[in-house]
Amino acid sequence: MLQVGLTGNIATGKSHASGVFAELGAHVIDADAIVHELFLPGSATHAKVVAAFGKEILAADNSVNRKILGEIVFRLPPRRLLLNALVHPDVVAEVMRRVFTLAEQGFKGIVIIDAALLVESGFYRMQDRLIVVNCDPALQLARIMSRYGLSAEDARLRIAAQMPAQEKVKLAHYTIDTSGTYGSTREQIETIFRDLVLYTHERRNLEASCM
Repeated sequence: MLQVGLTGNIATGKSHASGVFAELGAHVIDADAIVHELFLPGSATHAKVVAAFGKEILAADNSVNRKILGEIVFRLPPRRLLLNALVHPDVVAEVMRRVFTLAEQGFKGIVIIDAALLVESGFYRMQDRLIVVNCDPALQLARIMSRYGLSAEDARLRIAAQMPAQEKVKLAHYTIDTSGTYGSTREQIETIFRDLVLYTHERRNLEASCM
């Protein structure tokens, strides 16, 4: 099994890239989807977050309202750090539980760990390869404003809350630039996937020769 981290800042096209990797045959573990599950009533994570931020962050069904929570943490960095400290360990634990389950089932392919804060949390160090998705800053700003209905000021706050993209790019084995067409983006992803498959086979052959 090859464990590959996939990350990128908000509105750079990470989710699209993740979907293409899944189409090509990778098994994707989506950290954001895990957060949604952990924010449902009954989880230990839900209890910790509500205790720290209060019941005003709850939706009608008692799940954590991520929009309300986001408005708090993106404007108050100390609160964002607190949220990360409460949630990230639980997300990493669930990601690794799923990886171990795949290993026990004999999975030999490529696992994509799709996580926005892969680098910030240090979790990227546990990956065999790291892919960073990036795009033109002006395009990123426009995407955030359009997608989330935010003002330019609020959109810039979201961008500023994350590590600069170029710092992540420095750590990457591969980068994907989503500034162009869908076709251009897909071509980059397909090239990377072919290289990952080749690397997986080479590593498997090396391990076999050492036995």
